[in-house]
Formats: sequence, C-alpha cells, structure tokens
Amino acid sequence: MSREKPDCLGNYDFEHIAFYAKKRFVDGCSTVSLIAQAKTERAREEIALVSMLDIKDDDIRDLQLSCRYAGECRIMDCRERLRKMIREKLSASSGKDPA
Repeated sequence: MSREKPDCLGNYDFEHIAFYAKKRFVDGCSTVSLIAQAKTERAREEIALVSMLDIKDDDIRDLQLSCRYAGECRIMDCRERLRKMIREKLSASSGKDPA
C-alpha cells in the first residue's frame, strides 16, 4: 500500500490545475490543444495531470509515472489524490459535495 504523500503532485499550484481542468472538461478544449498552447514545462505537467482523469482505470493502471515522485507514488494513487483535490475544491466553492 502506498503511503499518503500530502505534498504529492509536485507542489503544483492547484489553481492552475483547476484552470486546466475547467478548460478541458467544461470548455471542451482537447488535451493536445492545451499542451500546444502551454508556454512552460510546468504548465504542460499540470495539463498532463488533468488528462489522467480522462483515462479508464484499466488503460492507466500499468503506466509508470515520470515525475519527481515516481519511486514513491503510483499513477492510480496520484489520480485519486487529484480527483479528491478537485472534489474538495468544488465542494468548498459550492457549499455541497459534488459526488
């Protein structure tokens, strides 16, 4: 069992991740389009994190992370933490649990 790593996601700015999640899932921008528009490597990493939410469990399960936490974290754990962060952010913004 992987240990919880509260500082996972590379200490990314969650506001940036939420921005890209909105662009991807609410505004309908493709991941490829978002990455093409990104001006920094950090932005591309944040977009890649968001793109993990769009992939089926069976398709992502065996992928290996390529980040500073790859030795300590697994992709399924990373994706679940990201989902939890988004749910908490949406819950705090709307006052109710979106799940």
